[in-house]
Amino acid sequence: MIRILKYGEVSNQKIFARAEPTVNVSEIVSSIIQEVRCRGDAALLEYTRKFDKAELSSLQVTEEEFQEALSSFDSKLKQVLQRAAANISKFHSRQKGNSFILSDEDGIVMGQKVIPIDRAGLYVPGGTAAYPSTVLMDALPAKIAGVKEVVMVTPPNAQGKINPAILAAARIAGVDKIFKVGGAQAIAALAYGTESIPKVDKIVGPGNAFVAEAKRQVYGKVAIDMIAGPSEILIVSDGKTNPRHVAADLLSQAEHDKLASAVLVTDSMELAKAVQAELEIQIPMLERAEIARASIDNNGKIIVADNLNKAIEIANEIAPEHLELCVEQPFDYLSKVRHAGSVFMGRNCPEALGDYLAGPNHTLPTSGTAKFSSPLSVDDFVKKMQYTYFTREALAGVAEDVAYFARTEGLTGHAKSALIRTQEEEA
Repeated sequence: MIRILKYGEVSNQKIFARAEPTVNVSEIVSSIIQEVRCRGDAALLEYTRKFDKAELSSLQVTEEEFQEALSSFDSKLKQVLQRAAANISKFHSRQKGNSFILSDEDGIVMGQKVIPIDRAGLYVPGGTAAYPSTVLMDALPAKIAGVKEVVMVTPPNAQGKINPAILAAARIAGVDKIFKVGGAQAIAALAYGTESIPKVDKIVGPGNAFVAEAKRQVYGKVAIDMIAGPSEILIVSDGKTNPRHVAADLLSQAEHDKLASAVLVTDSMELAKAVQAELEIQIPMLERAEIARASIDNNGKIIVADNLNKAIEIANEIAPEHLELCVEQPFDYLSKVRHAGSVFMGRNCPEALGDYLAGPNHTLPTSGTAKFSSPLSVDDFVKKMQYTYFTREALAGVAEDVAYFARTEGLTGHAKSALIRTQEEEA
């Protein structure tokens, strides 16, 4: 049963505690990465046989496999995917940054260019599960950013097939190449390249502990989006929200993972007890009841605060992945929220809207990293390059200051390079 904690009556350690993974997979992942670096496709095929029980003759999804999967695809799901893609594209199109030029002083031009990365790698969990929403959320911002080539990796099932929903989403989102490989070995392939899989500039997308550790280890060789931890939801609610709705929203994240975190912060002890009771009714009704039960019992909590302003302070300290403001006037509180991955406003905006259809991205910072990081966006797929131009006359106007600055740092060579042009006589 979920715990009810009265803020101020229990320690802050209990209020702000988070579940921590206990499995150390770093050595296993390091070995896998080294194998892929040394043996390329051969290692990938062996790991796919070992972990996914799939015997593959080639790694890349062919056009024939695409057509076979899409020929019998659910037309209703296709419509939903297209609607979601339209919403995601509309939202992310507003994120595009602009290059700029400054030339307001004679003889001086400065500027910044916003340039898409050449190649992005998307990791999409697969095998027994299918996450077409992740395909859309990760691929569409890359395409909007102008990335030349989007490469996707995802593990196959035991028959060596990719779920048709994933292939349909990839086709809608414009993914260029798809490879049937998952786990740490897929991350290694994207980071270093193999005979089949091209090396990418940045890897994005969620995965299990092995995938997360692999991303951590290849960071620096390539860029990554984030190290994603277990799923999180925090609901701030007054006493007027239907407890059935609150319980359902908590369970929408608890069913993800036994380490997932579902937290309610409220100013109403009555609501706290009602939600506690409602969770006991709803958990047995879930298909993933065992996972949800472990998450709620071990990591879930209901925190009762004196008022909603204090509830927002608690939420800011926790900095959750998903934050629901289930209150009468949510926009009155939005300005007070400083740390959250994505905020869902009001009593009719469940977090599941953000997972699938609303438009804002669902790849979000977890484990408190919302204090210093952001949701996946178009910005993740571009880099910025700056440039400077000075005429000889413009340089002459600042050379002495540059040289003086350089000498204070003990770098006389820098000083000379600034002065030498202005001290030379005209030829």
